[in-house]
Amino acid sequence: MRKRRALLGSCLAALVAGTVVPSTAYAAEQVNLPPAVQDLQAQPGGCASGNEPEYVRSFPVLKARLTDPVEDDRVGYPEQLTAEFEIWWSDPDGIEQRRSWTTSPTYVDRVHSITLPSDIPSETVISWHVRANDGVAYSPWSSEAPGAACRFVYDGESPAAPVVSSPEYPAETYWAGGVGIYGSFTMDSSSADVVEYRYTFLGGPSGTVRPAETGGPATIRYVPLSRGPKTLSVQALDRAGRMSMPTNYTFHPNAASAPVSRWKLDDEAGSATAAAEAGEAARAGRGVTFGGPAPSGAPLSSTATLDGSRHAFLTTDSPAVDGGGTFAVGAWVRPARDDRSMTVLSQDTASGAAYALALEAPREASASYSFTLGDTKISGGAPEAGEWAYLLGLYDTETGYAQLFVNGHEVGTKTEAAPVRADGAFQIGRILGPHGYRQRWHGEIGDVRAYDRLVVPSEVTELARRKPRLLGHWSFSTADDGTTPENGGGASLRLAPGASIYRAPDFCIPDVDPDCPTWPRYPLVGDGHLELDGESGHVALDTPVVDTGDSFTLGVVARIEQDDATRPMTVLSQAGEHTDAFKLRYDPAQYAWQLIMPERDEAGAPETVVAQVEMPDGANGDGTRLAVVYDDATDTVKLFADGYTNADATAHLRNGWTSSGPLQVGRARTADGFGEYLKGQVDEVQAYAGALRDDHVLGLGWETDPCLC
Repeated sequence: MRKRRALLGSCLAALVAGTVVPSTAYAAEQVNLPPAVQDLQAQPGGCASGNEPEYVRSFPVLKARLTDPVEDDRVGYPEQLTAEFEIWWSDPDGIEQRRSWTTSPTYVDRVHSITLPSDIPSETVISWHVRANDGVAYSPWSSEAPGAACRFVYDGESPAAPVVSSPEYPAETYWAGGVGIYGSFTMDSSSADVVEYRYTFLGGPSGTVRPAETGGPATIRYVPLSRGPKTLSVQALDRAGRMSMPTNYTFHPNAASAPVSRWKLDDEAGSATAAAEAGEAARAGRGVTFGGPAPSGAPLSSTATLDGSRHAFLTTDSPAVDGGGTFAVGAWVRPARDDRSMTVLSQDTASGAAYALALEAPREASASYSFTLGDTKISGGAPEAGEWAYLLGLYDTETGYAQLFVNGHEVGTKTEAAPVRADGAFQIGRILGPHGYRQRWHGEIGDVRAYDRLVVPSEVTELARRKPRLLGHWSFSTADDGTTPENGGGASLRLAPGASIYRAPDFCIPDVDPDCPTWPRYPLVGDGHLELDGESGHVALDTPVVDTGDSFTLGVVARIEQDDATRPMTVLSQAGEHTDAFKLRYDPAQYAWQLIMPERDEAGAPETVVAQVEMPDGANGDGTRLAVVYDDATDTVKLFADGYTNADATAHLRNGWTSSGPLQVGRARTADGFGEYLKGQVDEVQAYAGALRDDHVLGLGWETDPCLC
């Protein structure tokens, strides 16, 4: 201030003397402009100037940016600014209390701040504003129009832990509800300022939910996916961001309930009615024959065959399940054809169908399976005549989505749908249209089920599961009269010249027994393995071991010395009339194990090839555990090496074809007969009807079979 007055006096003296210095004359003509306050903040929080104050969980730091007009800088004064912060509130007696603080001077365009003391009252609306001073003038208070005072409430207390309750799943009750049945879980804190609940189902989903009103309860819906104890952990969050202590709520869902309707369709031949394991028995039309084939590996003894005529149907007088709620319907099917649309099951309404499972065959598109609910249709999968598939249609009223599963895998895109209530008859093998029943099924149908709950993912997988069946296991531990036995007493493999069984040496002590090798050579697995000379050595069956037109699994352990890996050598093959249906070999040019599967039984047919890059492990290695898994249900083939596969070792294979030739170990069919003879060792050949799961493949290559439970 004194500096400004001195400068002003100098300017006046210069004018009196008649001498004007341009800069001082310019300064004398300028009027000081007041500074300004910008960017008010309370951290944590902001500047809440509306009807609702900011709620904070710690003593805030008040901040403001101070600026001064550019015109003042031209005068040549290096101005410094201070900020005056003021807070006020009403005490319990209604008397207004005020406090203020002034910051140290700084140059322009700086953020000024103060930390409020810890004795400010909690649960009280505190207002605050700021003004700036440049040494000559004050700015207006930031609360003056068009501005407004900032307001906050300091909350020094965390909310009370919530209370959790559920009518379907009471705490510590054995057993309640069940797998696939939704339950409501209500969380409620006694604190009036709770705005959110954060929850976690331990080992399951987590999320947040807000009450309809501050301090009120909130409810979520949850469906257990497995039986056994579950724990829901919940915390309440108040307006200031304070979190309560957690509440842990433990409940015990029951096992999944049985279908509300079920027809195995395994009735005796000649039956006129399909017995119901649950629900109402179904009358069978004349086009239905019981005692049909069942999918191998599935828990079915027989199915019903429908001939596709107008009499090919089974029906009840009432619905199988209420289609207006959460429900699921499923069945095993094997279409006799895939060139026309056919219905697996449907539910009658007065003029059509509430829902349906079907095979769709558009004229100019590939066939697919479908699940229809009202006006919504989901399509997917790739039906093939004579191929078994498990279909499941699911509608979840909680999410509003319908889904279709084929062979345990979701297909198509789940779609929003509206539920359709119907009280008409339930149909197997046909659907009601505008002019009567149509799209009759031709083929087999078995184990039709209807559920009044959510069928959870693990159930979907299990319903579609076809347990692989062991066809043969050869451990190459002994040889008798030119053959080596199958472990379970099945067909033996014939040893050709150049093939022999190597057995582990008897126990000996090198320093005592001169005939004892210093470093005894042990078999790949167990007591022995197969030795092949690479010229003519191989072993074979008299018949095929696997049906290559259906799902199958093969496992084998093979070892090749690097010096011998100079050409392609085949470990396993099974021939058709003109070519091999599959060939598992090592190709040194690619440094990889390869699986080659021709698309047709023709010489020179296009081939599907998958590979696993891996070097031979030499004479002292443990060999490579190889596995081939063809899944006809998903149209995929995989090659595993030491229990693992990858994208390069997986391929789409739509149609496998059935080979008639025998299993060969150690050679493959070539243009001039047989070739690609293996020089190396082979052990533990295992063959299964059906596709092993990926986690079971790790169990191949040992003398015991992998767990298939």
